[in-house]
Formats: sequence, C-alpha cells, structure tokens
Amino acid sequence: MSAEDGTPEHPANGLDEVVHQRVRLGILTIAHEARRAEFGYLRTQLDLTAGNLSKHLSVLEAAGLIEVEKGYAGKRGRTWITLTAAGGTALSEEIARLKLLIARVETTDT
Repeated sequence: MSAEDGTPEHPANGLDEVVHQRVRLGILTIAHEARRAEFGYLRTQLDLTAGNLSKHLSVLEAAGLIEVEKGYAGKRGRTWITLTAAGGTALSEEIARLKLLIARVETTDT
C-alpha cells in the first residue's frame, strides 16, 4: 500500500492490534505450532493467570482467529484452542510485516 503522496506505507502501519499484542501473538503462534493447544499449556507457556488468558482467548475468538473447544479428558474439564484459517492468515500477515520492519532496521544499522 502507498500513502496519498505515493510513498510506500510504513510496515508498522499494517500491524494488526488484535494479533500484535504480545500474549495474543504468543497464543496464535503456539496454536499454529501445535495445531491444537490445551488451555493449561498456554497458561504455563505464556506465564499467565487463567483469567488473563481467558480474556485474550475471548478477543481472538470474537475476531474469528481461533476456535475454542470445551470437553473432558477423563473426569477433568478441558479447553482446547485451534487456529482458524483466518487466524493462520492473520498470523502470516503479521509475521510478514514484522519481517519488513526487521529488514528496515538491519539495512540502516550498517
């Protein structure tokens, strides 16, 4: 994309606020790697309280980026998270923008 004056848009302008937030980016990345992530695993890996993780999962689910499945493993209630197709696309686009930002820093450091 270009600005109105024809200059290319800065890559930071395309970062998605829903995806880019540290915890949500971590959730999407883990869900991408694992294909299906359990709530407790996410909580431990991202060092979050259950309430904090739940809030972030709600944001991602409302945006259509993850699906939340509740069920049981034995007698214990469990919650699993999977990445949707839209979530995979959003994660890929965010990573591409971050790569553009990194390239700008690396080319100006020399």
